[in-house]
Formats: sequence, structure tokens, C-alpha cells
Amino acid sequence: MSQCPFVVVGASLAGLRAVEAARREGFCGPIVLVGAEDHLPYDRPPLSKAFLDSAEEPPVPHYKTREELLQLNVDLRLGRPAIGLDLGTREVLLDGGSRVPYGRLIVATGARARELPGKQLDGVHTLRTVEDAARIRRALNAGCRTVVVGGGFIGAEVASAARKRGLPVTILEAAAPPLVRALGEQMGATCAALHALYGTDLRCGVAVASIEGDGRVERVILSDGSSLVADLVVVGIGASPVTDWLEGTGLTLDDGVVCDETLRASEGVYAAGDVARWRNPLFGKSMRLEHWTAASEQGAAAARNALAPDRAAPYSTVPYFWSDWYDNKLQMVGVTGAEEVAVVGSFDERRWIALYRCGERLVGALALNLPGKIMKYRAMIGGGTAWGDALAFARGTP
Repeated sequence: MSQCPFVVVGASLAGLRAVEAARREGFCGPIVLVGAEDHLPYDRPPLSKAFLDSAEEPPVPHYKTREELLQLNVDLRLGRPAIGLDLGTREVLLDGGSRVPYGRLIVATGARARELPGKQLDGVHTLRTVEDAARIRRALNAGCRTVVVGGGFIGAEVASAARKRGLPVTILEAAAPPLVRALGEQMGATCAALHALYGTDLRCGVAVASIEGDGRVERVILSDGSSLVADLVVVGIGASPVTDWLEGTGLTLDDGVVCDETLRASEGVYAAGDVARWRNPLFGKSMRLEHWTAASEQGAAAARNALAPDRAAPYSTVPYFWSDWYDNKLQMVGVTGAEEVAVVGSFDERRWIALYRCGERLVGALALNLPGKIMKYRAMIGGGTAWGDALAFARGTP
């Protein structure tokens, strides 16, 4: 079994970390890395941040060169999406009809951006791939009047890039306020107030009725009957895990590949990254995280557990993500399903931290422009710090 191919489907961060971990663990057999895109594994967070902001055409933010990957003795199958899986024969079916046998399999196919229903006009984009980012960046550089559908993190970062160029931009958000699921109602409203400070028109409680234009977007019709002139529409309404190729295989699919605490989905099959839904023992509940840190950690953990299932360790983590809004940095650790939120710091100076309580325990922290502080709270959450102790610490922090 040790010489059967170790196959990773998904050539992004989680997949790359799985390959690296397998070699570190001493696996000397063949490794196959399958990717739907033609690109080598690349870093996605910069696509909505520095990549959009850059005045010059930026290079693709690859993690490694082809030569560095080949030093890991990896068989790269790029531009060849997986279209099926046979658990009985232990084979992955690729587009084009070829089959890849596996001894251990890591599913790391990530997520794809959701689109608005109906015909997609030119000038309407999602932001998930480097090609998406390049098209949006060119449109911004051309001075396009921009409408962003969705007031989440991607939408806020696209709006930031537009405002840095002095362009008019409107964010449309069906919820009021935005980011309730991610940050909670109180802090979602607090963060949403940042848009007005930078001249972004945020419209909450309104949906898109239709997008019109003669082959190319010209206007966005809203649910209240009003309309917005637009040359560029960026749709940021979330992402769905890429599991369609696994339907009918016998794996349990429920907003992701359902795994146990060790990231195991089935015999010899593990999942990692945006596509994995697993039970996080630290919080005692099922989670699917679309965060860079989680993808990196899970890829390595899934590989270790796949290679030594008799010694498989539960994967436990405190979620962490960050987002750049205009000239502000938002960072979040933990979860926001809280009974109380306490804010310490200055709203006027845009330097504050919000702590989230569940029971008598600190379960989450959201910081604005305090980059050196947030990881201390991640450690506190992981260590089960009592609410009173966390609050006392915070009041002496900013």
C-alpha cells in the first residue's frame, strides 16, 4: 500500500500543503497532484487585495515554481479537472477519460464563486481565479463605474480597490446589516459604517432584480424598482464547495465533504480546505472554513492522518481570517455565535477589539487596526480562557 500513489485532487493551498506534508512524513512513493486550472498552485487572498490595487500588471502569486514542485517528485496533472471517483476500485476519473489509481486520496477541490441567475453579460464577474482578478483589475484601471453585489469581505475589498482609484462604487447587500453571519449584527453594522467614510455607497436590504445591457452590462435593476448605471459588476455572494464530481460516489456530501474529527471522509479518503466539513472538537460542532489558515493547516493534517490512520489525530483549530478595507485591516479569530459582545478601544480612531462571549468563555475576537494583538486572543480561545480574564486583558491592550 505504501507504494500506491498518494493522490491529491485540488492544486491550491490545501493540496500543496498535503503534498509537502506527505514528503515530510517520509512517503517515498508516487504523488499525483490534480488541478482543474492550468496554473501551478497560487495564493488566492491577494487577488482581492494587492493584486487589484497594483498599478502594474502583477505576476501570478505562485507558491512554488514548477522546478520546486518537481523537486518534491510530484506528477502534475494541471488543467485536468476530476469528474468522478470510484471508491471500490480506488480510482479518480479525470476529464478526458483517464483514471488515476490511489492508495490514499486527499480531496481539496475548494469552492467556486456563486453567480447570479440568468444570462451573464460581459462586464459581470465573480472573483475566484487569477483570470477573474485580472479582468476586474483591467476594468477598474479603465475607470469603470462599479457595482458590487454582496457586502461581504470580497465585496468590501473590491470596493476598496475602486475607491483607491477615485471611482464611484455602490455595494448592494440583501441583508441589513451585512456580515451578520460572519461578525454578528452589532459588529457587522460597525464595520459597514466604514464604507461611508471612504465614499462608498452601501445599500442594504435591496436585491438585484436584473442586469441589463446590449451584450455588455449597462445597468443594474434593483428590487425596489430603482436602477444603477454600471460598466462593471462584481458578484460577491459567497462560494459553494466543489463536490459535484463526488455525487453518487458514497461519500457523504452536505455543504462540503463530511468528515470526522480527523478529516477522514471514507476509507483512505480525507478532505481539506474549503471543501471539507468536519467536526471541530474545540467548539464541538461541524464547520466548513473558507480561510487561508484553515486550508494550510488542514492540508498538512489530512496528509499526516491519511498516511498513518492508526495514529490519526483530531484536527482542532481556532478559525482565523483577515480582510483589508481601504486603509484598515480587519482580523477575526474564533466564532461569533455569542451571548455578549464587548468592545474595547476607539471607534473614532478606528482602533478597537470586540470580544465574543459564550457562557463564561471567550469564543471570538474581532480587531480593527490592531494587527499585533489578535493572535494573543487566538491562543486564549484555544486555551479556554475565561471571559473575565479575557476582558481584563483587553482593557489594558489598546
